[in-house]
Amino acid sequence: MKKLGAINRRDLLVGATAALAGAGASTAAGATETHIHPSARSSKVSVAPGDIINLGIVGVAGRGTSHLHWFGQHPDVRFVAVCDVYEEHRNAAAAYITSKTGAPKLYSDFRRMMEDKDVDAVIVSTPPHWHPLVTLAALEAGKDVYCEKPMCRYPNEGRAMLELALRHRRVTQVGTQIHATANYHKCVDVVRSGKLGAITAVRNFCTMDDNSEGLDHPPNATPLEGLDWNFWLGPAPEVPFNMGRFRDGMHRYFKDYVDSWLHELGPHIVDLPFWALKLGHPLAVSASGGRFATDSIADVPDTLDVLWEYPEFNVTWTLMQQNAYYFGVGGAGGGRRLGITFHGKERTLVANYDLCDVFDKNGAPVTDTYAKSVPDSPGHEREFLNAIKSREECSCSFRRHLPMHVAMNLAHSSYRLGRKLHWDAEKWEVTGDREATQLLTPPYRPPWKLPAA
Repeated sequence: MKKLGAINRRDLLVGATAALAGAGASTAAGATETHIHPSARSSKVSVAPGDIINLGIVGVAGRGTSHLHWFGQHPDVRFVAVCDVYEEHRNAAAAYITSKTGAPKLYSDFRRMMEDKDVDAVIVSTPPHWHPLVTLAALEAGKDVYCEKPMCRYPNEGRAMLELALRHRRVTQVGTQIHATANYHKCVDVVRSGKLGAITAVRNFCTMDDNSEGLDHPPNATPLEGLDWNFWLGPAPEVPFNMGRFRDGMHRYFKDYVDSWLHELGPHIVDLPFWALKLGHPLAVSASGGRFATDSIADVPDTLDVLWEYPEFNVTWTLMQQNAYYFGVGGAGGGRRLGITFHGKERTLVANYDLCDVFDKNGAPVTDTYAKSVPDSPGHEREFLNAIKSREECSCSFRRHLPMHVAMNLAHSSYRLGRKLHWDAEKWEVTGDREATQLLTPPYRPPWKLPAA
């Protein structure tokens, strides 16, 4: 079995899926789970099994604060460094950590934090447009990385992140926390049991009752005291400060920071079919949508439909932001309904974070048993912490997540360009489309650059 860091470049980037179309093979040939045995180890161990893990965190607004609580509950964790471009966020995080385990070191520039030899691993919980550059700096400094979703917004970001992680033999985990839940594990068991029959289609949906988006049209203003607005923007285009962009969580409504809700909630939702069916890279991608219902300063599409083509079936994504009803399927928590349907020749699985219901061809509920196909998770954060000590590969490592994120990245390229894209994972290019291939690399604002993979 191959150890962490000992996989060849073709396996890394293609996941054994590029030849699917020509060979007519099952999408299961794209399985990435089997490349590394759970007991495989790398030769480089940063933290001994009984040692305290010293964590640094970059970005401590809402999501970052959650990570302080989630990771901080583990007795072998100490937060020793905090980085944020907003002084108020830094100080609030420092006060919380100090009350628990002692004062951390504070940084306003993540590059300085990466020089800190006391930091074993880094949590990246910035807005998404910063995820790759912060992650790459951490990997280059020899830190293990837990990166919030989306892992990347452009395929070449993800490729660079993966290659550097393998080069330095670093443990990585993408923050798709739902992956660790018992319900998602049960759904995987159902799909892999074969009792649904041959899968003919997979539908993913996310609908919201979110007409106003909570944004309206706030005016541009002077940046808040203690905030480095230019650094917050970083590689994104320069724009005036606006509370609508900066207010916690509102970055998700702007294309320059997240592209669409496919990058925001998609990694949680689309993760299930990619995992259960061991999907690799798609053969073709098309996307269409727009801002048809919402009125605010936001610019992400409020409606988006995506079609990913695979040799044996299609996978779709539907986003509707103006009305949460979707054929009565999905929970309504937080004004959202979301879910995934696996349509088989014999049965259909309807799933979401909490739902795992199977129906026959006529829509009658089916009660059955399904063999366990994946091991239980100790918890998403605990899995990462255990891997720092054992050097095992995490279930949501960069290698395992790359095909899904490339599929979502390409969907946004298709949406921008208004045309279908044919993806050649072997050559890492969009076939016959130079403009789309150029969109594999992000257009960072100088002086920020994506390091060469």
